[in-house]
Amino acid sequence: MSPQSSSSRRLPLRTRHAATAGVAVLAAALSACSGGGDAADGKAAAEKPKISVNLTGQRAKAGGPVTVKLADGKLKQVTVADAKGAKLPGKVSANGTTWTSQRVVAPGTAYQVEAVSDQGGSAKASFKTAAPEQVNKVTLAPGKNTTVGVAQPLSITFDHPVRNKAEVEKQLKVTTSNGTTGSWGWIKNYDGKDRVDWRPKEYWKSGTKVKLDARLNGIDSGGDDWFVRDYATGFTVGKSQVVKVNLDSKTATLVRDGKTVKSLPMSAGTPGGEKASWGGTSVLMSKEGTINMRSETVGLSGSDSYNKMVDYSMRLTWSGMYAHAAPWNVSYFGNTNHSSGCVGMSTGDAGWLYRQAQIGDPFEVTGSGSKGVPDVGNGYGEWNLSWSDWQAKSALS
Repeated sequence: MSPQSSSSRRLPLRTRHAATAGVAVLAAALSACSGGGDAADGKAAAEKPKISVNLTGQRAKAGGPVTVKLADGKLKQVTVADAKGAKLPGKVSANGTTWTSQRVVAPGTAYQVEAVSDQGGSAKASFKTAAPEQVNKVTLAPGKNTTVGVAQPLSITFDHPVRNKAEVEKQLKVTTSNGTTGSWGWIKNYDGKDRVDWRPKEYWKSGTKVKLDARLNGIDSGGDDWFVRDYATGFTVGKSQVVKVNLDSKTATLVRDGKTVKSLPMSAGTPGGEKASWGGTSVLMSKEGTINMRSETVGLSGSDSYNKMVDYSMRLTWSGMYAHAAPWNVSYFGNTNHSSGCVGMSTGDAGWLYRQAQIGDPFEVTGSGSKGVPDVGNGYGEWNLSWSDWQAKSALS
């Protein structure tokens, strides 16, 4: 190549200076971007909200709401969740500076708090509540997703005494598909435990759907007995039917939708003593099939003692009144009350009624020779109280 050709490949001095200047400008631009990020981070750190939480430490008091306060600005969102991710619902105050939970905190539970301001900054805190001295648990009836008769109440039996009855009752929410009127009532179960039942003013309407939401988690039942979970159940009311037991005519009659289905001859309890049947209204609690019945379990002995395997047994009270098959009493069916307190029928009739009956069906016992009505806690005896007397048993009445 010629010297001229070689020199033609070199950039002019002015062009080379321009290229160098371009690199400097790009470097300055990158430097500016980097510097701008440091400033933004510093600004975000400066805007980190300052919050205060009313509950702190590892032994915070359970049973109260969580309150989160923001020192400056307004709260956009607050989350308070336990280790399982369950969140406490809550609301921000009108001025935007305070958030308060709508549920109380449970004992022995760790919570994480996160607050976000309307400027986008966030802050976190944590605390744990003190463990309970004793946990109170409940037994619910009827079972979840069951179909029951028109007299079945919602019933909650507590493992330990409930002293804060009003506070507990406030947490029990009943909803029905048709706006059924009803009331809670506090009673003693047959075993002495505290129990609260929700009874409709009148028998349920067939097809009614019922739900219970017992929001008990974090509630002190009294004496440092705590609930540590919520409970829920629901049921559907089945066929509208009543078993009418007439001690005078010695018959048990199944009535469905107001019409007689079948009348069965029976023999009820021997009048005049402890062997007499309970009168009034009892509710079919369980269908127990073939069971062993012994006289000592109901306080009978001597010449009144018995020990039998009994078919088609349907429990009406905790104290041992049943409707069942009693073939040994066949000569008394329809003419004499001669049992140890139960409603006895032939094996065929008892089997038929067993198949027709629903848990929660009322057995209305009328006529002479009963020993009165069972105590309200001896099974579901609340139907023997007037509506006003039942309402008076509510802790919120």
